[in-house]
Amino acid sequence: MSDLSRQEREKLLRVARSAIAAALGAADQMEKPDSPTPALLRPQGCFVTLQKGGALRGCIGMLEARSSLLEAVEESAKNAAFHDPRFSPLTKEELEQVDIEISRLTVPEDLHFETPDDLLEKLKPGEHGVILGIGYRRATFLPQVWEQVPDKRLFLEHLCRKAGMGRNCWKEKGLSVQVYRVEHFSEKDL
Repeated sequence: MSDLSRQEREKLLRVARSAIAAALGAADQMEKPDSPTPALLRPQGCFVTLQKGGALRGCIGMLEARSSLLEAVEESAKNAAFHDPRFSPLTKEELEQVDIEISRLTVPEDLHFETPDDLLEKLKPGEHGVILGIGYRRATFLPQVWEQVPDKRLFLEHLCRKAGMGRNCWKEKGLSVQVYRVEHFSEKDL
């Protein structure tokens, strides 16, 4: 996955902010790029993260590519602002206080491992986003989460809890693990 240009990043961040602003009635309409590049039109998974005062305020995305990156960013931005079940919907008053970050994902790949220790050995903190699942339960952490939880065991325990399972589900048979990488950027970076 090649990195996006500064202009492509700026366009995506404008799309995310304007999608939220339009949904709040703080803008007449959403801003869309006049001439999107092929990279912005290519189907790709992404997440949009909202932070307010350095604290998480919403984060939702798509692991698999279902639409163009532009459309995925628009949809994920609105979902992060209004449909993250951990938070109340974003208000018009909060909009200017929120920093938007976009994470563009590589296609998730199965991580093959034999034992829990083998899984720990193969995980790459700070590099791997991790999707963990058993049966119909599934959850993911972006690679940025390693900054808050650098210990591999704790990382997996938190991910098990996020999936609604016991904290040691990562040691169970039938566990599936996929990993992906991201290119992430935010308004404060540009």
